Amino acid sequence: MAFQTIEGVRVWGNPVSGALAQAKTCAEYGNVVQTLLMADHHKGYSQPIGGVVVYDGQISPSGVGYDIACGNKAVRTNLLAADIKPRLTKIMDEIARKISFGVGRVNNVKVDHDLFDDPDWAAFQAVGKQEHDKLKALAQSQLGTVGSGNHYVDLFEEERTGQLWIANHFGSRGFGHKTASGFINLAAGRDFFGKAPGEKMDQPPVLLDLSSELGDMYYRAMKLAGRYAYAGRDYVIEQVLAILGAEADLEVHNHHNYAWKETHDGKEVVVVRKGATPSAPGQVGFIGGSMGDISVIVKGKDSGENKDSYYSTVHGAGRTMSRTQAAGKMNWKTRTRSGGQITSEQMMAAVREFGVELRGAGTDESPFVYRKLQEVLDAHADTIEIMNVLKPIGVCMAGADEYDPYKD
Repeated sequence: MAFQTIEGVRVWGNPVSGALAQAKTCAEYGNVVQTLLMADHHKGYSQPIGGVVVYDGQISPSGVGYDIACGNKAVRTNLLAADIKPRLTKIMDEIARKISFGVGRVNNVKVDHDLFDDPDWAAFQAVGKQEHDKLKALAQSQLGTVGSGNHYVDLFEEERTGQLWIANHFGSRGFGHKTASGFINLAAGRDFFGKAPGEKMDQPPVLLDLSSELGDMYYRAMKLAGRYAYAGRDYVIEQVLAILGAEADLEVHNHHNYAWKETHDGKEVVVVRKGATPSAPGQVGFIGGSMGDISVIVKGKDSGENKDSYYSTVHGAGRTMSRTQAAGKMNWKTRTRSGGQITSEQMMAAVREFGVELRGAGTDESPFVYRKLQEVLDAHADTIEIMNVLKPIGVCMAGADEYDPYKD
């Protein structure tokens, strides 16, 4: 087996002490069936990123996290990468201009969608009309925006065929963030839009019984945020296809911050994956590397080890350096940074060497702050099969020095 069990936690790859400590804490609270760490794990808020916690009859708003339903959509187009390389500079300029990136952004064009008539909005009506109206208005204004942090729109060349792929990475934006913080507040007896008193990274998980009124309301709200994230990623992919004048002939779409009701060993459980991709046998998923590394399309294997992982795998390469370590500490008054380990010159040299046309991004998203994707994939070799290897040729993100509370 490629994983080891450390004090009850199943760990793939090399254990990272901070994330392992968080996983152990999660294992000590509530009706936990199993706690796991994927090979890309690192510290997160309460539940580590790359962490999976399986509950009996409970759900964790802090485990799912603030970026509910963050995930990826990838499509294979009917074009070859070679077809668009002569105009790649103009294409990336147009993607950066047409799609809204950055903190708190609203869409340039209001997007109508039938999910705004979804009956699960009633979960917020039960919280209060004011909360419902504020959240729906925010969701309507931000549908189809990408945000900042590690969220992106990329163009890829498939290594084997030369075909052009598009992929994006983001979640439920401000709507998801306020949903998460609202239910965490309610669980603590505070107002939905109240201010949390000094929450800490290593605090125990917030747990709700699914059978309770609050647990059911959160579950419905989370599912709604999931549908919202899907709608947003669909919209952005459609925008990029239009810019390219292309059509999609294959699509892969999945969350990696979410809680799923699943059956394992004949028992229904709740699998909370934060920064972990579902990988049931035959299930296809997208896993992204850094802007200077490959990304892949994978398929879950029908193997004992995949079963032991509760059909979960990595969602990316995994950070090895914090944002502050990489980019330095930001002085928001002077808009200057100091103390960063990675310079813009280093980042741009690495990206150019890899052949990527880059728009936006700060040094905290440079290739130097991530593991090599192949290393974490190797740790899960008995659970997933690599179907397509994709090399980035164009990467578009929000500009540097934009803090995004909605990133995973």
